[in-house]
Amino acid sequence: MKWYIKSQKYDKNFIRENMMGPNSMWLLEDVCENLDLKPGMRVLDLGCGKGLTSIFLAKEFGVTVYATDLWISATENYERFKALGLEYQIIPIHAEAHNLPYADEYFDAAISIDSYHYFGANDTYLPEYFARLVKRGGQFGIAAPGLTKELNGKIPDSMKSVWKEEQMDDLLTFRSVGWWKSTWEKSGLVDITSCGEIEDARTIWYDWAKIARERLGFNDDELLDADKDNYLTLVYFTAVKND
Repeated sequence: MKWYIKSQKYDKNFIRENMMGPNSMWLLEDVCENLDLKPGMRVLDLGCGKGLTSIFLAKEFGVTVYATDLWISATENYERFKALGLEYQIIPIHAEAHNLPYADEYFDAAISIDSYHYFGANDTYLPEYFARLVKRGGQFGIAAPGLTKELNGKIPDSMKSVWKEEQMDDLLTFRSVGWWKSTWEKSGLVDITSCGEIEDARTIWYDWAKIARERLGFNDDELLDADKDNYLTLVYFTAVKND
């Protein structure tokens, strides 16, 4: 298993208590290997959850982070950031991904870990919402649950017994690296600088599945067990906005 040097510095209990998907700090550390973040940059952290990724960005790169989430209140995140002495470096925002309160071309970079697939797995989100917030020459970094190959709307036979009806929407948001690359390049707005599947993706996902089962009653562990053809993985990609 890959040794995540930067992430290992953080309290493991704090990470587990505030995790809302497969280990977001590890995924972000992978993504950041292909980004060039510098102190003072303005970075959008979209779908930040309880702010683990925002904390990582602020502490590791000295950037100013706009920690934006729909499910977690700005006040809750502010208290967490304040307890770490980061209240002047991370700005908590409560907003929905299609109604973001930011000026066009405001950010030097836009990042989304464990969440972009919920709102961005289509042809329109990048050009109509996400890309316009980033300066020309600005950077993007995404990591999310995905697929090794496209399912084309069909659940594999081995997974039909455990893929619950309320999870059907996930089927439309889990996409392969190739699909993401093609969709983003088709927009004509960005150049993809890196893309791939996260190393040890299933191990990372299984670790989250244990937490999700205990805390939320999710059945990710059953899905992973049933995935005999290894469709499920974690994908990442980075890009630069065209000048």
